[in-house]
Amino acid sequence: QEPLVESGGGLVQPGGSLRLSCAGSGSGFSINAIGWYRQSPGTQRVLVAGITAGGRTKYAGSVEGRFTISRDNAENKVFLQMNSLKPEDTAVYYCATRTGTIVVVTPTLYDYWGQGTQVTVSS
Repeated sequence: QEPLVESGGGLVQPGGSLRLSCAGSGSGFSINAIGWYRQSPGTQRVLVAGITAGGRTKYAGSVEGRFTISRDNAENKVFLQMNSLKPEDTAVYYCATRTGTIVVVTPTLYDYWGQGTQVTVSS
């Protein structure tokens, strides 16, 4: 099992920014696709952004232009820079990794998940 640890969540005002980090420790982290998901109470977990080992990215339409996903394979870390945050971005954010090079939307296709970090956007 590959532990994943998210950090960087918190409370921010609308229009503010946060940077989430996901740290992995498994040997496969740097060659796997990574996804950032979010889940609000009563809703399904949805893909926010994903990145391949080679750096190709995919974003949900609701965050494109505001969020940026990046990775540092040498450090086994993936980041999610979130700008221009809105109240509807409030959710628990999870990172997940899958054995494969392609970013997919379906959460059940990811093998390992972190515990999540809460992001609250409120004035």
